[in-house]
Amino acid sequence: MFNDIGTFELVALIVLAVIVFGPDKLPKVIQDVTRTIRKIRDFSENAKQDIRQELGPEFKDFEFEDLNPKTFIRKQLDNDDLGLKEIRNGFDLKKEMAEVADAVHGRDTDPSPSSASGTADGRVDMTKRPGTPAADDRPPFDADAT
Repeated sequence: MFNDIGTFELVALIVLAVIVFGPDKLPKVIQDVTRTIRKIRDFSENAKQDIRQELGPEFKDFEFEDLNPKTFIRKQLDNDDLGLKEIRNGFDLKKEMAEVADAVHGRDTDPSPSSASGTADGRVDMTKRPGTPAADDRPPFDADAT
């Protein structure tokens, strides 16, 4: 519960408690605080048990920590029912990013001859540049844009 409190902070809290409550009332205050913490823990455990009983046997493995969004997403991504591991393993991000960068910079990544609609393996060639227009050719005109 107090894993991040150092020794200096603990000593300071004890000295502050002795000053505020006095040495004669401090044991009773400590007993009251520990009793209250114990009651709160018992209440929360009973509430968890009641919820598990009400949910039924199909939720016997239900943990309240799973309601944390990080835990829920991590648990769902590790689940192989969706086939996400195959998708994750089949996707090479570095290769895809290199292809996009080459397309943006106008470099030819696939020197093989390509068809009119794409490369030989069926992908669209994004590096194709249109031919330079002749001097008398007019640029395309979009009547809806004006």
